[in-house]
Amino acid sequence: MDRQNGTEIDFETFPWKIENFSKQDTKNLRSRAFRIRGYKWRILLYPLRNDVEHFSLYLTVAGSLPPYGWSRNTYFKLALINQVDGNRSIVKEAQQRFNGGYRSWGSFFMNLKDFCDSEQGYLVNDTCIIEAHICVSDNNGSILSDQETESSDGSSRYSQMEEEVEGSDLTLRDLLVFESLGREAAAFLPLLEEACTWHPSLLLSQRKNSSLFKLWAFTSLGQVLHVLKTRKVKDMNEDECNHLQGLWEELVRASGFKLDWLEPHVQSALGVKVRMERTVAVNELKDRVVALEIKMERLRGELAAAEDEFEVARRELVEARTGYMEIDLNAELGYAMF
Repeated sequence: MDRQNGTEIDFETFPWKIENFSKQDTKNLRSRAFRIRGYKWRILLYPLRNDVEHFSLYLTVAGSLPPYGWSRNTYFKLALINQVDGNRSIVKEAQQRFNGGYRSWGSFFMNLKDFCDSEQGYLVNDTCIIEAHICVSDNNGSILSDQETESSDGSSRYSQMEEEVEGSDLTLRDLLVFESLGREAAAFLPLLEEACTWHPSLLLSQRKNSSLFKLWAFTSLGQVLHVLKTRKVKDMNEDECNHLQGLWEELVRASGFKLDWLEPHVQSALGVKVRMERTVAVNELKDRVVALEIKMERLRGELAAAEDEFEVARRELVEARTGYMEIDLNAELGYAMF
């Protein structure tokens, strides 16, 4: 029993013991789905790759959220247990409202090098222990008991959610035979696994489809993700935009995926060409303005020099006219008669 702002918080705990850690697929390691206060949760250890130097944990809502906009205030702790000295266990605590737009929370725990050092006490005999301590409140902040998750007629208020999370333990490997994938499809697997981790509905939507359709759907999604992940702004010429547009339209039309989360990224990429064209036009106008400014500065210099030269010539003319009698050059010379 803990206290939060003077209120007693009754956490429920889920322990996750990971044995043979070095043999696990740590690029996408997650606990089984577990239920606390009528909701399903999952702990993610993600990512853990050669290019990552830290150990991080995430708490996420398991499965798809109900369409009517489920949300819940949650007090929770994630703990990395020190098996040698419990006082050195690392605990990260947070209060978060989970909903359709915010379904995960994660934090850095320690350097990966220190975690892998068995003498530190976090990975002992190739085993680590992680705990999630969770307390859910209603939208007014009141803590819910197990009894409060039942409606007055005894039926679960969250039966719809139960339907949504059914099959939430699915993984991409359950739907695709990785070993039979072609080189192109296999190259998309890291991107697809990451997408399915954060959007389990991708897996749920393909459960009942044929193997060939699943392969096409996920390969098509992988192609879109690959374009978004690997292309730079300068690469998005007309051909690339048309290619992405075609992939996206076919994916939306035929795959059966719910892709609201991906659409803004695709539209942003497709808009790059227009923005690039406008940027080119703006840059051309900038260059023109700079060139005209240089020309105007040169002409101002020439004008100033001409004005100085004019003033010198004017003064010389004034001096030359002093005591001067102008004659008619066309007059006859003549001669005197005596």
